[in-house]
Amino acid sequence: MSTDVLVTGGAGFIGSFIVDKLVEKGYEVKVFDNLDSQVHPGSRRPDYLNREAEFIQGDILDYEKLAKAVEGTEIIFHYAASVGVAQSQYEIKKYVDTNIGGTANLLDILVNKRHNIKKLVVAASMSSYGEGNYRCNRCGIVRPPLRSKEQMEKKDWELYCPNCKSKVEPVVTDEKARRISNSIYAITKMGQEEMVMNIGKTYSIPSVALRLFNVYGPRQSLSNPYTGVVAIFMSRIKNGRPPIIYEDGKQLRDFVSVHDVVQANILSLEKEEANYEIFNVGSGVATSIRSIAETLARLCQVDIVPEITEKFRKGDVRHCFSDISKIEDKLGFKPSISFEEGMKELIEWSDKERFIDKFEKAYEELKQKGLV
Repeated sequence: MSTDVLVTGGAGFIGSFIVDKLVEKGYEVKVFDNLDSQVHPGSRRPDYLNREAEFIQGDILDYEKLAKAVEGTEIIFHYAASVGVAQSQYEIKKYVDTNIGGTANLLDILVNKRHNIKKLVVAASMSSYGEGNYRCNRCGIVRPPLRSKEQMEKKDWELYCPNCKSKVEPVVTDEKARRISNSIYAITKMGQEEMVMNIGKTYSIPSVALRLFNVYGPRQSLSNPYTGVVAIFMSRIKNGRPPIIYEDGKQLRDFVSVHDVVQANILSLEKEEANYEIFNVGSGVATSIRSIAETLARLCQVDIVPEITEKFRKGDVRHCFSDISKIEDKLGFKPSISFEEGMKELIEWSDKERFIDKFEKAYEELKQKGLV
């Protein structure tokens, strides 16, 4: 097999694992990545990057360089993006330029230059849902709005039916749920998805959008305080400090191993049933934020108790976890890594890495901006 594949953001956490699997399966792979210093300290090429893949250091905003990378390519995995919900609320231009502008560059190239693209897979995000689905005993499935500042200041963390005001119960969120984006990051990820699907359908370029839930695993930047909560907690624990948890720690999320995310990407590439479809990619299991911190401390064999602050961050959702029945039924996706197995793998990897806990710096930035 010699099909050329381009992975934008291919030196990053998820992208690099996709690259590994593609190389293993015999694809010729090109990596296009700007080695952002927030993710790659010193903007150095990571040691884990597959040496059998061609590496092109370039920014997704560099139209000509990106166009050159697209030449001769048949498949594109679009993973280049600025990542971080809280940071996006004050680094607005950066997130919009990179996520929307970069995607616009890629699609403009596909529309206005000759190419032979047979599949385009874009990394979308569960953040675009906002709050997940909830069940009201009187009104059925509902989507409550973002909790008000006044409610949060009363430490009333739960959600209420927007119709009858009864307390509601969180349930799985499927792909048909209306998106109610609560951050610039979420808005830009929704924009990436809609742009790709629009151009894909318009120009008959088979396209797939994967709405990734909370991805964790080795290679996640533990020194990046704006990355996922698992990596942030790991960084705190490994530096002998308690994980800081907002609200009461009972918020529910869906955590999925990077290896299962790779499985979803490969299925999207190789199965025609994926064409022009949008899929949730998660574990389908609801896990509390507090239990994440406690599990990591237990597996690291340290006596560290998470600090429950009962403070809140503006824009945070209470609960959101995935219904993965669509990707299971259409593509045969099946999560294979249990949460505990995945945590053990992450800990084993972190034991060999050097990293700095930058949570306090990030917290101060949020505080200065009035977001906590």
